[in-house]
Amino acid sequence: MVLAQLGGSITRALQRMSNATVIDEKVLNECLNEITRALLQADVQFRMVADMQKNIKKVVNLDDLAAGHNKRRIIQQAVFNELCKMLDPGKPSFTPKKGKTSVIMFVGLQGSGKTTTCTKYAYYHQKKGWKPALLDLQPEQ
Repeated sequence: MVLAQLGGSITRALQRMSNATVIDEKVLNECLNEITRALLQADVQFRMVADMQKNIKKVVNLDDLAAGHNKRRIIQQAVFNELCKMLDPGKPSFTPKKGKTSVIMFVGLQGSGKTTTCTKYAYYHQKKGWKPALLDLQPEQ
């Protein structure tokens, strides 16, 4: 649910920017401020959001863009690339070791897709030669 709200907020910010007749520094700043507000409400770390905003402004230099470039598309692409960089750490945060038992715990709200994700994760490691086992604990009701 939080991800849906975040996605909707980012989409609305980009849509408002796309509806603007002239793309200038003010419109870019309003769009980035809305995206920043949405990310902070979703509990994204402030430093990451500030770095994202700085990187987007570095990539999208409206003064240097020639008249033939689609500024809306360049801004949307820059936002997309920065969001992807935030989500992709570049290297796996956990790598299991051969010969040792590894315990991985998935925690989340009911209906958020934990069982499906765990099954896909186990299937992936099974194809790599591991012997995964799943344990699904439900709280007492």
